[in-house]
Amino acid sequence: MNPIDFVTDLFNPDLAFLPKALAVAVMSSLVCGVVGCYVVLRGMAFIGDAVAHAVFPGLAVAFVVSGNLVLGGTVAGVLTAILVALFSQNRRLKEDSVIGVFFAASFALGIVVISQAPGYAGSLQQFLFGSIAGIPTSDLYVVGITGLVVLAVMFALHKEFVTISLDRESARALGVPVFWLDLVLYVLITLAVVISVQTIGNILVLALLITPAATARLLTDRLGVMMALAPVIGGLSALVGVYVSWSWDLPTGGTIVLTLTAVFLAAWFGSPHQGLLGRALERRRRVSPGIVEVSA
Repeated sequence: MNPIDFVTDLFNPDLAFLPKALAVAVMSSLVCGVVGCYVVLRGMAFIGDAVAHAVFPGLAVAFVVSGNLVLGGTVAGVLTAILVALFSQNRRLKEDSVIGVFFAASFALGIVVISQAPGYAGSLQQFLFGSIAGIPTSDLYVVGITGLVVLAVMFALHKEFVTISLDRESARALGVPVFWLDLVLYVLITLAVVISVQTIGNILVLALLITPAATARLLTDRLGVMMALAPVIGGLSALVGVYVSWSWDLPTGGTIVLTLTAVFLAAWFGSPHQGLLGRALERRRRVSPGIVEVSA
């Protein structure tokens, strides 16, 4: 399918789910791209994966009772984040141990809850791997509004998040409320995950948080530029992923993730400064003057 046919399908009334799926995929990718910069900056990839597991019981309960998925996932994620924050105050246990216990338990609870719903297998597959055909119009507005709220809070607390990301102990010494900022960041990550689950699925959603930001990190050393590049990379990859999946009848979530991975690999090899080829050329330039001098 060529791009013109794809655009034609977007405006086809019989395929009303397609533009909604594309809009949700792009919006969630933009939000995850920004949030993911802090996740990558702090080395919190495990947190992102854990939050994706934590929202699952809320999604499952909302699905079973025909409630709002975003609200259900948010409540579950926030409650789990609060439990982790509280239990992490015990110095005998490291934070990652507490996270492993509660987030794994949350995912297990979600599986038990969703198993009670009619059509258990199909429902579980939809949550784990996403579904472009099942996005109602109301969720389109919820995703848009939630995404704007996440971005607004993120930019309002940008300096504080950078401070606790670079040096947490110094931030505490300066009186910065590290605990509450951590909690707010967990909530923002939770919201970013929840609005992305319907398109890309619970298992693959971590890629939206990590891959665009990691790719942008390879392309620049400046945080501001990184935060501008990451959502662009995520949004364009979502657009290409939906186009390819629709053209070749492939799973949307998996196709978007593979597109993101391809862009990451391209940056890994081709980045002017941090890429494999860029570093090789830099080493070659450093050696060349010495060779010329000896020849002379």
